[in-house]
Amino acid sequence: MMLKAALANYKKIALLLCGYLFVALGVIGIVLPVMPTTVFFILALACFSKASPKLALWLLNHPRFGASLTLWKQHKIIPLKAKVLATAGMAASYALLIFFSPTAWLACVIGSIKIAVMSYIYSRPSKRV
Repeated sequence: MMLKAALANYKKIALLLCGYLFVALGVIGIVLPVMPTTVFFILALACFSKASPKLALWLLNHPRFGASLTLWKQHKIIPLKAKVLATAGMAASYALLIFFSPTAWLACVIGSIKIAVMSYIYSRPSKRV
């Protein structure tokens, strides 16, 4: 029984650390146009929802990101503006990768991942029906 409680405590700590890491990466994404923002805040929300309802509420009530996160949490909606910005950011980062990549196989692998991610993003609704 004591082991189970200890594991639960470690899981909560790990989720909190991941949540803070994702928030930090999201903030970096605000400054760097080639790095996503919303995805990291969605991941942070998932971590905080399981580890700290108080921090999850903080994200959901955030003046800049709260509305998008609430739409995601309640309806799995990604607004069209976020889709367009994600597409532009991924295209810019891929163009840089192709320009600076030392190997073609790396560009192909990362391009395939980007296509899969964009397919998922565009498969989500843009607004409530």
